[in-house]
Amino acid sequence: MHDVEIGWRQPFTNGEANRLHAAAFETRLYTDEEWNWVGLVEANSLGWVTARDDGELVGFANVLTDGFVHAWLQDVMVSPTRQRSGIGTLLVDEAARRTAGAGCEWLHVDFDDDVADFYYRRCGFQPTNGGLLALDPPADPPPAPDHHGDA
Repeated sequence: MHDVEIGWRQPFTNGEANRLHAAAFETRLYTDEEWNWVGLVEANSLGWVTARDDGELVGFANVLTDGFVHAWLQDVMVSPTRQRSGIGTLLVDEAARRTAGAGCEWLHVDFDDDVADFYYRRCGFQPTNGGLLALDPPADPPPAPDHHGDA
């Protein structure tokens, strides 16, 4: 096993992220046009953590924020061939460190029951109440706001 390189806001490609997502979550492989990870994280995230082994993207975690005291951990994924090797813990630890360094006081996460032990025991999260509302988006949604244009 090579040394895993953990990076904050390091470059990655849509293809790498889509392949890792498909493998980690056992879902279909999205095309770069369907899921533009790079554009989405650059526009909406406080940052993201990458894990690379000999150049290969083997782990990823995204951190979203309200711009004040709350941040949310999203899309934590590790290549199936590298799960249970400590990479997930490294991703979450780096995300927490960087999020605290940005002034956030709370890091939230939601997850399926089968990974609860990882988040509670390995990463130190505490159980909280929460809720989830399934939305039914319109068939023809309005265009997303341009956050990069002039005010």
